[in-house]
Amino acid sequence: MRIFVTGGAGFIGSNFIHHVFCNSSAHKIVNYDKLTYSGNLANLSRISKNPQYSFVRGDICDLDAVERAMRGCDAVVHFAAESHVDRSIYEPATAIETNVKGTLVLLQVARTLDIQRFVHISTDEVYGDMLPGTFADEQSPLRPSSPYSASKASADLLVSSFVRTFGFPGIITRSSNNYGPYQFPEKFLPLMIANAIDGKALPIYGDGKQQRDWLHVEDNCRGVLAVLEKGRTGEVYNIGGSDVEENLTIARSLLRILGRPESLLSYVTDRPGHDRRYALRCEKMKNELGWEPRISLDEGLRQTIDWYQANTSWLEAIRGGEYRSYYEKYYENRDIALQEIAPSGAKPA
Repeated sequence: MRIFVTGGAGFIGSNFIHHVFCNSSAHKIVNYDKLTYSGNLANLSRISKNPQYSFVRGDICDLDAVERAMRGCDAVVHFAAESHVDRSIYEPATAIETNVKGTLVLLQVARTLDIQRFVHISTDEVYGDMLPGTFADEQSPLRPSSPYSASKASADLLVSSFVRTFGFPGIITRSSNNYGPYQFPEKFLPLMIANAIDGKALPIYGDGKQQRDWLHVEDNCRGVLAVLEKGRTGEVYNIGGSDVEENLTIARSLLRILGRPESLLSYVTDRPGHDRRYALRCEKMKNELGWEPRISLDEGLRQTIDWYQANTSWLEAIRGGEYRSYYEKYYENRDIALQEIAPSGAKPA
């Protein structure tokens, strides 16, 4: 199978490409990526010479470029997205353009080229804030809270509409909070690890008691490949880690592992509209596809910390330039940045 992977230079996309080549010789991959701030070909340096792999730089919103690159492929796995919630709050138009329009372009081209499988990668955030002790299954209503999650819910609905209207071979996966190697360090866990390694303050939003369902990226990639190969057209599959923990608990755990003091925890103004809890039911993946997470949160956290410690050159290469500017504005001068998007006359809580 020749697979067209969008966003393959990003965090989950690059891990998926590694997973495919480590576990199957039956697939070829075309990696289509715009190489925005979070796209990094260094993530794929180990397989860049693989004859089964090719890279095309391009924008998923460019219909002609997508059609040229996708031609000859059998399947699409669509990871490409503006995925950082904070950035979607500060610049919502970018998230809508990429996540909604980009998905529509891919669907149109895939339909024209008679693509046989189209796996759309979504997120548990489309279900919105879950009450304490509750879990979302695939039939739960969509209640997105941020511009990011609203754009992903919109893309999900576009995929479903193509399935219903055109008989399109679309499938949706909704995964929980991924972590692991190659994750861009503006996301929670790599940011905490990178700052802890450097002995810098760890910015904790609000009280830090937001709960997330933690999923090692390798387990997610196994799930996505299972859906690609065996999933049923038109279906949604939740892929979760079954490890629901508070952000603050995770931060304290990594400080203990690294031998750093809890005095590095720094409580900062919370994100506007911040959901308190995400949690998934994943029986459908187990019962239909035989998938379950294999990497426990404790094991995965230690593996991830070890990876970042062993790859400080990778980390330093991307913590300059645009990332440095973003960090200074939205972390070091956070209240000023939040005031810019607050309602008239209001102040950040």
